Amino acid sequence: MSGDVSNERMLELLLQMARIRTFEETIERLNREGRIPGFLHTSIGQEACAVGTCEALEGGDYVTSTHRGHGHCIAKGADLRATMCELYGKAAGQNGGRGGSMHVSDFGVNMLGANAIVGAGLGIALGAALSSKFHESGRISVAFFGEGASTNGAFHENLNLASSIGVPVLFVCENNGYAHEAPVQKILSVPNVADFHTGYGIPGHIVDGNDVLAVLEVMTEVAGMVRATGRPALVEAKTYRQRGHHGGDSGRHYRSADEIEAWLAKDPILRLSRRLIESGVEREAIDAVLADATREVEDAVDFAEAAPLPDPESALLEVYGGDSGE
Repeated sequence: MSGDVSNERMLELLLQMARIRTFEETIERLNREGRIPGFLHTSIGQEACAVGTCEALEGGDYVTSTHRGHGHCIAKGADLRATMCELYGKAAGQNGGRGGSMHVSDFGVNMLGANAIVGAGLGIALGAALSSKFHESGRISVAFFGEGASTNGAFHENLNLASSIGVPVLFVCENNGYAHEAPVQKILSVPNVADFHTGYGIPGHIVDGNDVLAVLEVMTEVAGMVRATGRPALVEAKTYRQRGHHGGDSGRHYRSADEIEAWLAKDPILRLSRRLIESGVEREAIDAVLADATREVEDAVDFAEAAPLPDPESALLEVYGGDSGE
């Protein structure tokens, strides 16, 4: 497929990746300035995984994410203004400012949420896939997770259950090389996360997660297979986070300068830009796409800055708890 993608389609993929990159770089700066509260985990450098995967899905398909979930939300079609408001804690956010960065979601596009608990999104995606099976809706679920989550019980439990009962869920590991500061080679018992597929009797695939066209090609094939068979699959996208684990972590005390430089040379936006130029697209057209992404994000910031905070009296709305019996 990668050789058959038109220039127009590649420009659309570039715009979507540029939206995510600009959004992430912008919120990173705003967080340092104290204008966005809380902890942020950005996915700068991993945009091809989110875009290539979500572009291979149908509109009604479900997605669950990780604590590094802004890119998945945007790639699934979430409104930039509402997403920015959510991070600002404003009432116009998708969740009224209650979810914030690590729980951003948009049920309007079936993006079922980022999650601060490592590996927790896998079970949510499985549940949505089970619903799809019962209702014969034809929808599939995608569970994004990191290589660190593959060391958790939740990963193995959900792959086993998904395979044993047969549900249409696509498990997508974004292997960015490090679980916090731990290199993947020190935490896995196998060379690749995808190798675990054999133990659960499901297909397993590895893709270059910094090549959006390669991701789109593999995900289109695998998502189609999951939809047709109603059974799960596992895909591992090899990628790299260009920043540290979170906003206060440079990542340079546990990663060498040579390693970082080598991965920066494989930046997904630069790679697609080069591909477009090789295909005859003028640099001006590429720059125009990048400028469009910048304008969209700047508009979202302006909107969020001017948006009102939630009414304090709404603090207890949509809060649920069990009866203590007292």
